[in-house]
Amino acid sequence: MPDTNIPPDSPLTDQVGSTHGDIADRARGAKEAVSDMAAAASTKVEAGRATTAKGLDTAASAIHQRADELPGGPRVTEFAHSAAERLSTTAEYMRTHDTRRMMADVETVVKNNPGPALMVAAAFGFLLGRALSRD
Repeated sequence: MPDTNIPPDSPLTDQVGSTHGDIADRARGAKEAVSDMAAAASTKVEAGRATTAKGLDTAASAIHQRADELPGGPRVTEFAHSAAERLSTTAEYMRTHDTRRMMADVETVVKNNPGPALMVAAAFGFLLGRALSRD
């Protein structure tokens, strides 16, 4: 069986050490870049929370005001009021929870409901793909 140990004074030892250092540096750089992107995304979401909550409240108010005018009778009116209440609840949730808490809640929902979460992700991906392909 041949000896597979590389002598410490071999040029190959220096090259292996150098390559290992390069890989470690690149891994650190990638980790920092991902961390920076996550921080930027979190900041952007945090900045948009209040605006989004206000928009949801405005939509809920408009639905409540016009629910009685919708054709289809009492069932449609009830459905419209119910949808408006859900929008209001979502607005309140966005006002009272920070980005980390919202992400933790999303993770919990996905873990507890993987099938529906996968379907929602697929539908979202499809819609995003269609929106991007139009541009």
